[in-house]
Amino acid sequence: MNEERNKSAICAPCDGEVIKLEDVTDEVFSSGVMGDGFGVLPSSKRILSPVSGKIENAYKTGHAYTIVSDDGLDVLVHIGIDTVELEGRFFEKKVTSGEQIKKGDVLAIADIEKILEAGFDPVCVVVASNSDKMNNIEMNYGKCYSGDEVMKYVITN
Repeated sequence: MNEERNKSAICAPCDGEVIKLEDVTDEVFSSGVMGDGFGVLPSSKRILSPVSGKIENAYKTGHAYTIVSDDGLDVLVHIGIDTVELEGRFFEKKVTSGEQIKKGDVLAIADIEKILEAGFDPVCVVVASNSDKMNNIEMNYGKCYSGDEVMKYVITN
């Protein structure tokens, strides 16, 4: 069986620079307690779904989205550090809980400049809370565009 053919990927949710999860300034993410993943320092406002699946929760503040991917991963897309405190300001939700989505569908529009001006770190964190299902993980760090494959893996049952 060709393992490369069975690889799946979590993609970049926005243009920017992919950083290691341990370099994210929030210890809850950087410690890995939330699962394996990565951060993207965003250079674009459109935040896209990194996987195809179903929106489990589109938080009312528009800063975070949980997605159950088609291959069974629980993926969290969290826009910014402590941005829940903005109470929805600077975020425009484009999806609702329960909605089926495809990789690359727009989750939200985030005004990155205004988030920065308000004193918040705009890093977009993507983690799989059940990353123990993932094997043979390969990461691609550095400059990225929305939809680039960042985290390649094989699902184990």
